Amino acid sequence: MKNDPHQLHMGYVWMICLVAACGGLLFGFDWVVVGGAKPFYEAYYSITDPATSGWAMSSALVGCVFGAMSAGWLADKFGRKTPLILSAFLFTASAVGIAFSTHFDIFIAFRIIGGLGIGIASAISPLYIAEVSPAEKRGRFVAINQLTIVIGVLAAQIVNLLIARPVETGATLVDIQQSWNGQLGWRWMFGAGVVPAIAFLVLMFLVPESPRWLVRAGKEQSARDMLARIGNQHYADATFTEIKTATTQAHADNQQVHLRSLLDKNVRPVLFIGMVIAVFQQWCGINVIFNYAQEIFASAGFDINSTLKSIVATGLINLIFTIIALPLVDKVGRRKLMLIGAGGLTVIYAAIATAYATGTMGQPVLLLVLAAIAVYALTLAPVTWVLLSEIFPARVRGLAMSVGTLALWVACFVLTYTFPLLNAGLGAAGSFLLYGVICAMGFVFIFRKIPETKGVSLEVLEQKMLSATVKSVPFETKKHSV
Repeated sequence: MKNDPHQLHMGYVWMICLVAACGGLLFGFDWVVVGGAKPFYEAYYSITDPATSGWAMSSALVGCVFGAMSAGWLADKFGRKTPLILSAFLFTASAVGIAFSTHFDIFIAFRIIGGLGIGIASAISPLYIAEVSPAEKRGRFVAINQLTIVIGVLAAQIVNLLIARPVETGATLVDIQQSWNGQLGWRWMFGAGVVPAIAFLVLMFLVPESPRWLVRAGKEQSARDMLARIGNQHYADATFTEIKTATTQAHADNQQVHLRSLLDKNVRPVLFIGMVIAVFQQWCGINVIFNYAQEIFASAGFDINSTLKSIVATGLINLIFTIIALPLVDKVGRRKLMLIGAGGLTVIYAAIATAYATGTMGQPVLLLVLAAIAVYALTLAPVTWVLLSEIFPARVRGLAMSVGTLALWVACFVLTYTFPLLNAGLGAAGSFLLYGVICAMGFVFIFRKIPETKGVSLEVLEQKMLSATVKSVPFETKKHSV
């Protein structure tokens, strides 16, 4: 029986999900603020070669990898709440450390510390949201995490635009280095992240622990109390019964959580799917646009001042289409949106590559870039996090989510570090053509392997995923009561 919406305390669910999703906001802010600050801190540290530039941009991803690696263990050992509090501390330390750094190595060290926070938050925030959300609204609530990432991205872009002072046309590296932007402006850009980091830290003390983790930890009454705050007694009892049954079965099978648990013949196919979609979300190439916007727009004929304004335009489009995506995740479904995203980006990247190859610069490139961001924000960006948070079995969910997120950040490191080299070797046209080929391959994989998961409780979904061999035609799903 489908839940009556009036039986759910939606205001409370929105509150705890929004707070948990603030990890996404910090992730988005920290990830993109570096793009706007790039021409100024590079001038300060006299960075001129592509390899050093790529390391400065991608160093945070080293922290992301280790954060993601530890997230599963932290989530299973200490719950979902405590690691998110830890990530807030790391974000705060990173923002302060970078703002006061005077040596490039110190800058890199605090970028890595911020990356640790990103890796932990990016794995656990959607996991927590998925575990506290009613089944029929889970896609929308997990997509909130992507919405807050986008808000963080836009906030960083606006902060960069407001802080940066106009740069004279034709300014040299030395001119920028000696300017206010080169000495102090970029520090204020990074330091602004302290405000949302401290807010996230304080708010995380107000949210409860995940009921699914509480049951696994033997704190059944706390889990019942938590579920009763989400819905009425009928909802709490029905949901608790499903969670308890799944947990009891895992214990009866003596299914202890170790890395080798992920190699179980039933878990391997699901883990493989999760890792592929995580890698694809990065290798589809959109993060290149956010992190290397200066180079992309400069090659299209924009100066630094125009580039900063164009970057804000990308953030606005990102936000608008992410908001549009929220209800579509549950209405249209995960699989269809992923197919639309992969197919749409394939076409758009081919057009961008053509524009660069034929010398069609300026506004046409900007419009195509905005179209690519719109498609990504509507599809791959939110749906990937939704799928990663819901497809893994409960007993290995924290660990599997950690591995999936680890794959995502390793892929992101490769993408971010290699773009300056690709751009130097293949040019913008060749680079975008390569991303288009990757998107075409992603479309084929999604069509053949990704199941539809909307409207199914995590426990029922687990049984479907583990009992069926995922083939080219994904299983059909029906809505369930919890």
